[in-house]
Amino acid sequence: MKTSKKPLTHDDYLGNVPADQRAALQKLRKAIRAAAPRAEECISYGLPGFRLDGRVLCHYGSARKHCSFYPGATIGLFAKELAGYDTSKGTIRFPADEPLPAALVKKIVKARTAARAR
Repeated sequence: MKTSKKPLTHDDYLGNVPADQRAALQKLRKAIRAAAPRAEECISYGLPGFRLDGRVLCHYGSARKHCSFYPGATIGLFAKELAGYDTSKGTIRFPADEPLPAALVKKIVKARTAARAR
């Protein structure tokens, strides 16, 4: 991010990232919203995230050379689909010019939502 001012909203956060990353992260945000329409947007740990029933569902963010999606340990269920991405624990990193497919994001978010419901 370009500024040290803490973002208060997703739009604040996205307004401070480079245009290519902003476009990729807006697609990610839209896919998350579609998969979890009841989730509320929040800022947590300085990152845009989504809460469902008062509990954090996932986050996303930008770094100098990539974008990240943080859906937690749920990514372990999607090892085959994520084989071409840089992953670690609950993080998926991807280049801004190759956004995560919306269908995959939706599957991951729905799996995360189901896991949280148990």
